[in-house]
Amino acid sequence: MYDELSTEVGVFGFDEFSDYLLDQGAESSPSQLHGCLSGLLSAGASQEPEYGLDALTQALNLDVYGELASRLMQLYEVTAASLQDEEFSFHPLLPDDDEEIALRAEALAVWCEGFLAGFAYRLAGEDTSGRSLSDEVGEVLRDIAAMAQAEAGQDEADDDAENNYCELVEYLRVAVVNIFMDSSADVPAGSFSSETAPRLH
Repeated sequence: MYDELSTEVGVFGFDEFSDYLLDQGAESSPSQLHGCLSGLLSAGASQEPEYGLDALTQALNLDVYGELASRLMQLYEVTAASLQDEEFSFHPLLPDDDEEIALRAEALAVWCEGFLAGFAYRLAGEDTSGRSLSDEVGEVLRDIAAMAQAEAGQDEADDDAENNYCELVEYLRVAVVNIFMDSSADVPAGSFSSETAPRLH
């Protein structure tokens, strides 16, 4: 997902991330971790990598160290950059497209869980007291919460399941960027565009 930036900051792929987690005995998914980092940033968190690592470990109750901690800080930087990229390069960190659709759908749900955990952690901070979310952002957060509970349909044809998955990923990409923009200090509150993030049905 982040191969185009990997030579600059050393970010690695989903499988390699999984290996680091396995080595440390962590049960979390790479998707959950990236979702949490994205949620922190989308709620207006500091883009300092040390903050991202500390907030992630607290939001998900994790203990990470060594190379994994270093990689997570790099991933936080890459994610922050992609959310601000005019080329719209933000992508959720998910398994490769050649994986089974059920596995990818599960990872997408876990990504959404992580996003909500990071977003909620940031909003619970003392410096965000009194802040209110726009109606549009609140509605999209409810959509993401619904996606966190979703599973690949057992009765869906392969093509239908694949198309539905792709639509959800694309919706999530646009929605998260818009939430980030809404939370940015440089963008007035309520700037979320419901036109650029179509509703889920």
